[in-house]
Amino acid sequence: MQYEVEIGGRRRQVAVTRVGDRFAVTVDGTTKQVDVARIDAHTLSLIVDGVWPADVTIAPASQAGDLTITVGGVPIPATVNGRRRWGRQDDAAAGTGPERVAAPMPGKVVRVLVNAGDAVRARQPVVVVEAMKMENELRAGRDGAVAEVHVREGMSVEAGALLVVIQ
Repeated sequence: MQYEVEIGGRRRQVAVTRVGDRFAVTVDGTTKQVDVARIDAHTLSLIVDGVWPADVTIAPASQAGDLTITVGGVPIPATVNGRRRWGRQDDAAAGTGPERVAAPMPGKVVRVLVNAGDAVRARQPVVVVEAMKMENELRAGRDGAVAEVHVREGMSVEAGALLVVIQ
C-alpha cells in the first residue's frame, strides 16, 4: 500500500508491504523492518529494525484522514491522503482507463455511497471500510461514472479486494 502522509506540515511518501509476519515500511525511500503487536484498539507496540522504540497510539481526529499519533507521550498531528496514491493531484484525472478502487487493508464495508451508473467527481467518497476500529473513506481519484460495485454493506473484504470500478 502506498500513502502520502503529512506530518508537521511536511509530506512524506510511505509504502507498507507485508513480509511474512512483519512489515517493510518505506518512508521517503528509506526502508525499515517493523514488527507490530496490537495492545488495544488504538495502541500498537512497534519494534523497528530489532529496536523497541516505544508504544505508538493512533487515534482519529476530527476530520476524515486526520490522525493524532502519540509516540513516547508526544502527540503528533498527521493527515493521510485519501487517494492513497503518489504523484500530482491531477494524475488520476489524466488517466483514460478504468479506475479500480480497492480495499487498503482487510476490514468490513460500513457504507457503500454509490451505485452502478452514478456520476462521481474527483475526491468524492465512494465506500467506507472499517479496519482496526477506524473508518477509512475511500474516494474517487477522478471524475467519471461508476461502472461496477463489487461490495455491499456488512461485507468483509481482504486487502486489495476490488470494491468499485469508475470509468
